[in-house]
Amino acid sequence: MIDEQGYRCGVGIILVNANRQVFLGKRLGMDAWQFPQGGVRQKETLEEAMYRELQEEVGLFPQDVKIIAQSQDWLRYELPKRLIRRRTKPICIGQKQKWFLLNFISAATKINLLATDDPEFDSWAWVSYWYPLRQIISFKRKVYESVMQEFAPLVLSRKFKEI
Repeated sequence: MIDEQGYRCGVGIILVNANRQVFLGKRLGMDAWQFPQGGVRQKETLEEAMYRELQEEVGLFPQDVKIIAQSQDWLRYELPKRLIRRRTKPICIGQKQKWFLLNFISAATKINLLATDDPEFDSWAWVSYWYPLRQIISFKRKVYESVMQEFAPLVLSRKFKEI
């Protein structure tokens, strides 16, 4: 779904383990790392889209996670001009995303990057909370900074395991 300003509606996921590390996936066949994310389909709620993307990209199900928070605002980034597909209608100039903070409550063996025939990632790692900011592609960095700042008090709290 692309809104009237040209932004594709999507969700992003920050998955946190008991050690307060976050899941970071390496895009298939690229040297690019990111959090799971994806578009929202017509008639799909944000939560439904988040769970679908979690299953498609990471192989996890609702029982493997606990929702801790959702971003307050829509966070937007614009695509570099070279990545805008001008032949598609409507033209998508970037994404607007709502982000979810999830507590991972299952075993790491449940993570399955091959859960679908069209995998997003070919590798993954648990990394320290702020590490992704050094790895993410530049045009998404402000969104990552915003959402990570918003969620940091929850993740870095002494009471994180109780949330």
